[in-house]
Amino acid sequence: MGTVDLNKYNLPQHRKIKNTHETSSVFDFLNKDISLFGSQLNDKKKERFYSELHILLLAGIDIKTSLELVEEDQINHKDKKLFSDIKNYLIKGGNLSEAIKYSGKFSAYEYYSLQIGEESGRIVQVLGELHNFFSKKIKQNRQIISALSYPIIVLITALGAIFFMMHFVVPMFADVFSRFGGDLPYLTKLIMKISKSFSNYSLHILFFILLIIFLLYKSRDKVWFRKISSDAILKIPFVGELVMKIYLARFCHSMNLLISAKTPMIQSIELVKKMVGFYPIEYSLSIIEAEILKGTSIYESLSKFDIYNKRMLSLIRVAEEVNQLDIMFGKLAQQYFDDVEHQTGLIGSMIEPVMIIFLGLMVAVVLIAMYLPMFQLSTSFGS
Repeated sequence: MGTVDLNKYNLPQHRKIKNTHETSSVFDFLNKDISLFGSQLNDKKKERFYSELHILLLAGIDIKTSLELVEEDQINHKDKKLFSDIKNYLIKGGNLSEAIKYSGKFSAYEYYSLQIGEESGRIVQVLGELHNFFSKKIKQNRQIISALSYPIIVLITALGAIFFMMHFVVPMFADVFSRFGGDLPYLTKLIMKISKSFSNYSLHILFFILLIIFLLYKSRDKVWFRKISSDAILKIPFVGELVMKIYLARFCHSMNLLISAKTPMIQSIELVKKMVGFYPIEYSLSIIEAEILKGTSIYESLSKFDIYNKRMLSLIRVAEEVNQLDIMFGKLAQQYFDDVEHQTGLIGSMIEPVMIIFLGLMVAVVLIAMYLPMFQLSTSFGS
């Protein structure tokens, strides 16, 4: 292939690949990718791109014609220009992996996967695996959003109701009670005291919350924060196990894709470390990479870390002995994906009634506290 002048095609100049870390919190993996250069396409567009390209190449259509069809299918002007630039790069003698690398819209994981696919003659299979990867990732995201959206709405509603009652309703009752005099029930005095403190310090509380959010956001990429936050998440009942399985599924699927594309184990570990975006796995892979360089097996290296469970390790040990690691990682990834789907639905069905009960109890406590003096007053009048 000839040398290509990138300036002719409005493609960004080559820059060194950055090992960008993702924040390891419950929601961070939903919408982020590891950036190769600049901002990226979202997962849905990537999934569609790899799906269309895989189908077209599988049907015997050449890569340039396939990219022309993909370009024509774009509605967004920026997306159309992106795929036009990629097509023009190929027309002038480049290849697909280099084209997406210089576009700045794809991850290092995708670039190296496509590069290996081109070198090994398995580009069609790699495109299919990339489509499968993003399809499952999108499905996971939707399941988690679906499970959490209703509880979050209920929680916001509960907080709004409590704020309204503490800021407006309770002070109104307090004025009425002050006119009658007499001793009030303990619960009523407690709620009135909380309401008064809430009214006096609501702005301070709001400022403190915003400050905490800002500090967490600024610290999101720091190693100490990623370590503490990931450890805290893993200790949350049900949620911790779910998050762990989500990232183990991503780890296994990435290993399956890279090993099946005949990527050397060291390079596979390095790429997966950039892709997973979860500190406990990233940290373990940094050490595992050094262990493998010394000649240690993948099973022995993984077994030193608690995040990889015994069943997974046993299967990897057997697969390593029979040289079937790619198949085993694929099976494990599918099992984790299925477990995540089941647990997400289970957690969603459990959280909904809990949140409703929580909202009902909070409102009931405030109402009972406000009506107790009235009951006492009516009882004293009746006697």
